[in-house]
Amino acid sequence: MKSSGSCPECNGQLVAVDEETACDECGLVVAADEIDRGPEWRSFERETRKRTGAPLTRSRHDRGLSTEIGRSTRLTGRKRRLFARLRRQHSRSRIASKAERNKVYAFTEIRRQVCALGLSDSVRDRACVLFESAQDADLLRGRSLEGFAAATIYAVCRTDGVSRTLAEIVTVAKASRDELTAAYDALNRDLGLPTGPIDPTEYLARFASQLGLPHGVEARARELVAEGRDRGLVSGRNPSGVAAACLYTAATETGHGLTQQAAAEVADVTPVTLRATYQELRA
Repeated sequence: MKSSGSCPECNGQLVAVDEETACDECGLVVAADEIDRGPEWRSFERETRKRTGAPLTRSRHDRGLSTEIGRSTRLTGRKRRLFARLRRQHSRSRIASKAERNKVYAFTEIRRQVCALGLSDSVRDRACVLFESAQDADLLRGRSLEGFAAATIYAVCRTDGVSRTLAEIVTVAKASRDELTAAYDALNRDLGLPTGPIDPTEYLARFASQLGLPHGVEARARELVAEGRDRGLVSGRNPSGVAAACLYTAATETGHGLTQQAAAEVADVTPVTLRATYQELRA
């Protein structure tokens, strides 16, 4: 019980009891709150229960709204078999068409690859939305789902300026490089992706870490990228190859032992490509 102002009829004291606020003198009910804002359980243990479930996500075909029948070790015999059948039927009923089945498989692949590549949730969600757009545009006919799952991730990385090469995505994908390239070309051609060239500096930190180069070499490589951009050596070239060539040039200038083969393998280019950019940087 707690006091809550005065009664509008007799100026008596208002008292809040449970969901009602009433006058202590005449009994007039001034207000009633029918919503119980407390928890619906009694907590005897230290556990964090929540009313809400998982948040909505674009990385699932049903936005994460469907329910799942869990498993329990307490059930035995007939009950366990009953719930196994219910779980199986429930799983089948969640997918109403072949298109949804393809979407479930592709979204699972996208989530797996994004996790393996260490990319953000926003890249994952946008890749799933892009796959839905490709499916609505009927671009999947005659092409593999694995290739499109990998291609959507690569396309989002290209549009967002995230430095990921084709070789890195192919490494974690279940599709070949040709399947990925064919799917990406279809996305880029039919959906008009706003893709642009990736800045070579986006690759420098990751390549330098993989090659074990110090920060000074990376800083010098950034200067070389800026110089190459001013001289027109970056436009029209593979950005990962330019980044590897700048790292190799910076390592050579500072006396660090780095071979052209090692730098080229990290960037997924040939030593000939790296050497061509290196020679123009030194010219």
